[in-house]
Amino acid sequence: MDTSYYQDAMAVKPDLVKFMQDIIRIPSLSSEEGAVVERIREEMLRIGYDEVNVDPMGNVIGRIGSGPNVIAFDGHVDTVDVGDPDLWDRDPHSGDIEGDILYGRGASDMKGGVASSVYAGALLKKRGIPDNVTFYVTGTVQEEDCDGLCWQYIINESKLRPDLVVITEPTSLRIYYGHRGRMEMEVHTSGVSCHGSAPERGDNAVYKMSGIIADIEKLNEELEPRDPLGKGTVTISEIRSTSPSLCAVADGCTIHLDRRLTAGETEESSVAEILALPSVKAANASVTVPEYAVPSYTGLTYPTRKYYPTWEMPPEGAEIQAAMRAHRYAFTREPEIGHWTFSTNGVATAGMHDIPSIGYGPGHEHFAHAPNEQTEIEHLVCCTAFYTALVDEFAKGL
Repeated sequence: MDTSYYQDAMAVKPDLVKFMQDIIRIPSLSSEEGAVVERIREEMLRIGYDEVNVDPMGNVIGRIGSGPNVIAFDGHVDTVDVGDPDLWDRDPHSGDIEGDILYGRGASDMKGGVASSVYAGALLKKRGIPDNVTFYVTGTVQEEDCDGLCWQYIINESKLRPDLVVITEPTSLRIYYGHRGRMEMEVHTSGVSCHGSAPERGDNAVYKMSGIIADIEKLNEELEPRDPLGKGTVTISEIRSTSPSLCAVADGCTIHLDRRLTAGETEESSVAEILALPSVKAANASVTVPEYAVPSYTGLTYPTRKYYPTWEMPPEGAEIQAAMRAHRYAFTREPEIGHWTFSTNGVATAGMHDIPSIGYGPGHEHFAHAPNEQTEIEHLVCCTAFYTALVDEFAKGL
């Protein structure tokens, strides 16, 4: 164990916590992240990052070092909304601290990971970065609305392709090796409208959808769990219909599906499952995968299909083993490993682009999107220490 990693992190704790409070206090919904990006950029420059840029999409990217081995620590800077403020015990953007707990929207999901990775850069400036390493921190945008879109842009347009990406979403200080993917689908039925006083003259698209709804509920129950990521799921998240008026038979009906994908499940296999349902065939329904095309806060639109692949790293692989060694060096305890229930930017780095990716972050997944969101300050310190130790371990080669 090298206790200096933790000791160095403790030395920057006051600045780390203040920075964390600052970014919690700046609301940053998806496509509204400009102010928090600027605050992160200022902090990187103050710490002494070698280069700090904001790309055309609005992602802030800080660099230290210029070696051939590239490691990037990613954290998205957008959050979901606060929901019903009456469910919160304090102002959701207060950044209040009580004991060791820091509260606020984004505390776990995931401004804590952003703050810790930014301050890992401060420790690297103090300790000296290995000559063969380039260290990046990316504060990325629009993840809550479209996981991985930011990294599709970074890889395809900015041409940054790290050798290892560390996703700093909350892991309860465990090393994570992947998660289920997800996708969205829409099922549409068509009918013929007529006056509501004589519905027998028409063909009601909503009635056609009723059997499909029942079959999808049954399909979810029949999906098989697959190791190591568990069971895929499918659920209906929205239903809508069209008709000439509220006094007419519906001529169109659409349901929106949230499909979670376990190991071996793909866009093609999931669409085929829905098309094979007897009710879908009987209704001659169509199945489509929608597109996300929402401007970022800079005004840039980067369209993508709403398919976010499953990914996993082998626990016995070099990347996870290096992370486990770094954990042992930084702390007195053995690391735990696992995987997320939710989805992250790893759908792009690992799922789409086959870049080795792992997870380690402060806070807990169950606080994400919840009232009274929170994280332990000790987690922020530990992550800052671990990230620094991982850079040194990464420098030895994977």
